[in-house]
Amino acid sequence: MHQRKEDLPIALERGAIRAQAGAEGGMTLQYMQFPAGADMTEPLKGLPGDLCPVPHWGYVLEGAVQTRYADGREETTSAGEVYYWPSGHTVRFEEDTRFVEFSPAEEMGKVVAHLTAPQSAAPRG
Repeated sequence: MHQRKEDLPIALERGAIRAQAGAEGGMTLQYMQFPAGADMTEPLKGLPGDLCPVPHWGYVLEGAVQTRYADGREETTSAGEVYYWPSGHTVRFEEDTRFVEFSPAEEMGKVVAHLTAPQSAAPRG
């Protein structure tokens, strides 16, 4: 896959929250933008454990991501840092944040379907 960020299809867009994604080789590549104050806790309700069940690998371009895991542990990934988040997490943003993320395509497709379903709670932000 070789594509300009601007040409990636929009996978999720709600207010200032935007995810553009492409898939290749069983993986999804997402370019994500979240505004300060966005919190994915409510939108993930209804998934196993009310958390994201998909592992992610990525790089934060700008801002920071606060991640909370099923065991209650929390960590912050800031601009310039790479990350791995295992399944069983949620995220929130205290500042405008942009990042690039890689995830297993089939599993991520199910989460995106949940987030875009009419009954899904809108991500705050």
